Amino acid sequence: MRQSRIVACSSSLLLAAAFVLAGPATAQAAPSAVTPAYVALGDSYSAGVGAGDYLPGPAGCKRSSRSYPVLWAAAHRAGTFAFTACNGARASDVLADQLGPLGPGTRLVSLTVGGSESGFGAVMTICALGGATPCLSAVEHARTTMDSSLPQGLDRLYSAIRDRAPAAHVVVLGYPHLYQLGGTCRAGLRDSERAAVNDAVDHLNGVIAKRAADHGFTFADVTTAFAGHEICSRSPWLHSVDVLAVTESYHPTAPGQQLGYLPVLDRVS
Repeated sequence: MRQSRIVACSSSLLLAAAFVLAGPATAQAAPSAVTPAYVALGDSYSAGVGAGDYLPGPAGCKRSSRSYPVLWAAAHRAGTFAFTACNGARASDVLADQLGPLGPGTRLVSLTVGGSESGFGAVMTICALGGATPCLSAVEHARTTMDSSLPQGLDRLYSAIRDRAPAAHVVVLGYPHLYQLGGTCRAGLRDSERAAVNDAVDHLNGVIAKRAADHGFTFADVTTAFAGHEICSRSPWLHSVDVLAVTESYHPTAPGQQLGYLPVLDRVS
């Protein structure tokens, strides 16, 4: 599909969508008499942080018109579409603040969640500033969190999604590797640290996939879609660290949303 067609459809779709929230980021999405057919939940990777062209609404959520949920809804003429994903959301935040639009008429739910509570933001800050030993220690601590508190949080969230949207096909998307090893980067982390970060992403995806499968949801791996387009590749679809736009660091660019995440959701939805 051509980007121009997607963007044109996105504009008209967003004007008609009744559930793109305009209230505070912590406000629960209000139920409506019309249940949206497609509901996009989750954290910054679903909100589209890093893709630019942010929509009106809670500024902290940074919901982008170039995010994969908006592009999917436009390309598939989803009709009623709820976009409640928000930057920084943990499983508990999605549970408390984002499930209002779900209902018996919801047919598709997509989400990414798990990266924030695993502490990846803190990990990348430590790795960028602290050197090899603190970096590897932070990565190991994140892996411990993934195995301890994350599964219970995902279980609570996934059960609530199924209760509210019993007929929905729920797609839980994973996270891409951040780095291409042996790539073009000549500064920053060493490849041993980059490999540890990538391995932690694999571990996180494994935890999420197991919980998704146990709830009858579809897990969609995006690592293959992003292969060759990680940080340190010749054509990255992820932002490296950016001191002028710290929030966007280590997030997908607009091509990462359109060419990485969107085709993966297309294949499984």
